[in-house]
Amino acid sequence: MKANLLLIILSLFYLTSCTDNCEQVRTYRKYIPIQLTLSDLRQAIKSGPAQTLVEPGKLYVKDKYLFIVEVKKGIHVFDNSNPANPKAISFLSIPGNVDLAVRDNILYADSYIDLVALDISDPTSIKEVSRTETGFKSGQVGRTYWAYDQQSMKINDQREEIATETIKTDCEGSFNVLPYLVPIAWFGRYYETYAFADLAAGSQNKAPTPTPTTGVGGSMARFAITNNQLYVVNNYSLQLFDISAPANPVKGKTANLNWNVETIFPYRNNLFIGTTTGMYIYDIANPAEPKQLSAFSHVRSCDPVVVHEDYAYVTLRGTSTCGVAGTQDVLDVINISNPAAPRVEKSYPIETPYGLGIDYPTLFVCQGSKGLSVFDASNPLDLKTRQTFPNVNAFDVIPLSKVLLTIGKDGLYQYDYSNPNDLRLLSKIAAQQPN
Repeated sequence: MKANLLLIILSLFYLTSCTDNCEQVRTYRKYIPIQLTLSDLRQAIKSGPAQTLVEPGKLYVKDKYLFIVEVKKGIHVFDNSNPANPKAISFLSIPGNVDLAVRDNILYADSYIDLVALDISDPTSIKEVSRTETGFKSGQVGRTYWAYDQQSMKINDQREEIATETIKTDCEGSFNVLPYLVPIAWFGRYYETYAFADLAAGSQNKAPTPTPTTGVGGSMARFAITNNQLYVVNNYSLQLFDISAPANPVKGKTANLNWNVETIFPYRNNLFIGTTTGMYIYDIANPAEPKQLSAFSHVRSCDPVVVHEDYAYVTLRGTSTCGVAGTQDVLDVINISNPAAPRVEKSYPIETPYGLGIDYPTLFVCQGSKGLSVFDASNPLDLKTRQTFPNVNAFDVIPLSKVLLTIGKDGLYQYDYSNPNDLRLLSKIAAQQPN
């Protein structure tokens, strides 16, 4: 009896020691509040020294210059006249910046509730020339939200960090573990896409003319320029700005859209607007009076879009914060020969598709941490794989003059794709991983 009692006491002591000594490492998202006054927001923007790329965002090309957004912090400016050796020129500090577009020598950038116009005639000495309110009072960037408080006249924002801590716990259960299961969405919304390549393709080698020239972005853009209109989408609406006088944009009409608007892609006389629940097609034959032609619905997914002739290519990614659990990841080929009645003609399963770009007949599809895929799209209903890059972190692309610019969490890659069966790496601008 005494022996049994001693055994029980020793067992209890062992269990207590185990509970005292066991540790668990847990990883979780942490959101740190940030507040910004209007006076701080509206400090005049001008060029500063070049900075290291840390959190790459949207990508844009104008003539020989390359612009890369540092999410919610500003824009890196590079001289890309030699894609094999891009040179950092300067950094524009722009609070809340996520998107940009360029017409002639004026760069347009968002800054929370404002649209800022910057003179880039001399890319080494960029200066703010005007700003106007967008009318947007809130926004979402990745998993963080910002909102403008009109009473206090302050922007309330958040910074997301991944925190890791070691805690004392029992030796058996894992109920205290808060795993970080889903990777952070790329540079903003869920992120995803950008593009208006057809508007400017080939323009950079022509003789100078009075015709305005527009830069080139990727498939995940929320800014687009056609004629004398700048189109900007936020989570729920399309806002127009008249840029007839480029340095002084004038706010125009607003079109209300469905919730969770993500991207905008202009092609000829139409705008293709991607949302998490479908694609809107707007007729912009009269640029200042966009008219909805159709609303094409799909399951809840992220959906960047690019267009060539009678086909729109849309990537649907359900395995993220903008999708529904169990939704299949696909590349849809949509017949838009009648924009008022778009229809899916073919779906291709593709793992974690993000942004995409087309230089017919070559189609480039980003797959995030899964890499980059290159397809022959000569027959849109029978895509053929040309090449894959599984070790490239790719979220968006711009194919331009046989140079492919690919951006992701680890930086910007540039490839020569004059032979689309054998892309050749020209350079990489590495992103410094945050501590």
